[in-house]
Order: sequence, then structure tokens, then C-alpha cells
Amino acid sequence: MIKKVKDKLFIFLPILLILYFILNLLSGNRGLFSYFEKKSILEKLKSKKINLNYKIGQLEKSNALLSDNLDSDYIEILLRDKFLLGKKGETVYIIKNE
Repeated sequence: MIKKVKDKLFIFLPILLILYFILNLLSGNRGLFSYFEKKSILEKLKSKKINLNYKIGQLEKSNALLSDNLDSDYIEILLRDKFLLGKKGETVYIIKNE
């Protein structure tokens, strides 16, 4: 009787251990599915970082143009864009991309 239980235990225990390791390999915090999910989140964050760095660069350039030495061309561009101002006799067209 004890020999039958030992024989079944030697068969059953490795199967349980293999199933346990396979389930932990695929799921869990450090599993394969979690790895791919974290990898996609990392790629999104990298692209967001590049976008934000570009916007920061653009803002730094516009701040540099608005320093003590005012650039009249840049101010004219700002006035035309923000307030739709134009010169006398000039027709202003607004093109919207949709």
C-alpha cells in the first residue's frame, strides 16, 4: 500500500511542480504577459518624453525671442496668429485642416 502511494507521489509531484513553474512563467508580476505589457507602457512613455522634450524646446525658443531684445517679426507673427490682425488693404485667409 505504501509503495503504491510512493509510486503515485513520484509521478504526481513532478507534474504539479512543472505546472506551477509554467503558470508562474506566464502569469504573475514577473511573468511573460506582464513583461510585454510593461514593455508597451515603456514605449508609450518614451514617445511621450520625446514629444514633451520637443514642446519644451519650442517654448524655450519662443521665450528667447521675447527676451530684452524684442524681435519685431516674431511679435508680428504672434499678433497675426492670436488676434487675426493684418495690414491695411491686406486680405487675411484662414485655412483650417480637418
